[in-house]
Amino acid sequence: MSVDDATPERLKSHFVGWQCRLRQMAMRKDGGRPSQGMRARAIQSGGEEISPGIIMLLLPKDTGESTYFFRHQTRRSHDPREVYDKVIEYLQGTHYQSARSFSDVMTASFSAGSETAAALLDKGECILEFAQFNQFYRMLCRLEDVATDDPLYDATYWHNRAFNPNLGDDVKVISFAPDWSSAQADPTP
Repeated sequence: MSVDDATPERLKSHFVGWQCRLRQMAMRKDGGRPSQGMRARAIQSGGEEISPGIIMLLLPKDTGESTYFFRHQTRRSHDPREVYDKVIEYLQGTHYQSARSFSDVMTASFSAGSETAAALLDKGECILEFAQFNQFYRMLCRLEDVATDDPLYDATYWHNRAFNPNLGDDVKVISFAPDWSSAQADPTP
């Protein structure tokens, strides 16, 4: 397939499907530990590296059910191991089965006062690079500081809190919306 055949919609669909497969493997084989392909290298358009690896969350288009689950699990038990086990069981199931139910807008959380978050938001955009196995993606993303009353904030916060019981209440969440018309993939889907 030539590069011309890789339409923005095809790149988007392939990327989301690839991310779902990486997350299934991470949950089923690596106990939920983020894999290399779930960490994006963030660079400025001029090539200066902002971060060598930001753990990105891939969220369902409708975050209600999963946010409720993560929030409920973290609040119902003070035993981090019990919460972790329930969350892994949930994510190992059918959560990542249907790539079509996931948004291409990703999120990441940062501690309050994070220099990386400030650097990202300063420009309002960055280039993300993802690589694992023999697949590589590079995409320009528009960034937004997600408000605490936004469903994306809740989804990100409660997902991360389920894995990190020490996560504070003053978390900054940034959304990354890819510009698929400028995205590149190697190999091209």
